[in-house]
Amino acid sequence: MDRADGRPRVDYSPLSDAALVSRAQDGDSGAFREIVRRHSGSMRAYVSRVVGSLSEADDVVQNALLNAWRQLDTLRDAAAVKSWLMQIASREAFALLRRRPVDQSLTGYDRPYTGVDQPEQAAIRNAQLTALSRALETLPEDQRRCWLLRQVAELSYAEIAEEMETSPSTVRGLLSRARTSITVQMGGWR
Repeated sequence: MDRADGRPRVDYSPLSDAALVSRAQDGDSGAFREIVRRHSGSMRAYVSRVVGSLSEADDVVQNALLNAWRQLDTLRDAAAVKSWLMQIASREAFALLRRRPVDQSLTGYDRPYTGVDQPEQAAIRNAQLTALSRALETLPEDQRRCWLLRQVAELSYAEIAEEMETSPSTVRGLLSRARTSITVQMGGWR
């Protein structure tokens, strides 16, 4: 089916991320739209855990995607577009946190309806997420950031080290301390 402008509709779904990046770098906004469709959900999940609010996460992700579009020609490894996007989103999220008043907490942020039919299951899941949020709040910022980049953004140790401007061995240490602290604090949920 043709688009309103008469040009044929392009199916981007079978293309690899690298092919999409190449097309987007050549000005194909449809290819970038497919990149956004593929990766914005992960970006939103990660950012919402960092900033503690879905509405703020949406703003951060939107800004990150706008910056990504503007900086697309700087992407060196087209196949690594997901980690590149996550790094941009991470920088935007932590910039937002630095602009926040110091006394603003991560708890009490807005959560969407989970769609769980059983109220008991929903209550247990919400209590677990609240406990995890509290555990994350107690971590030093570098440990929390490292944990979120690994567990939510699914970045490799090398990618986290690059994002945090440190070494992979430091990342391993930060993750180990963060996991130990979270495990102790979440012990009642085992």
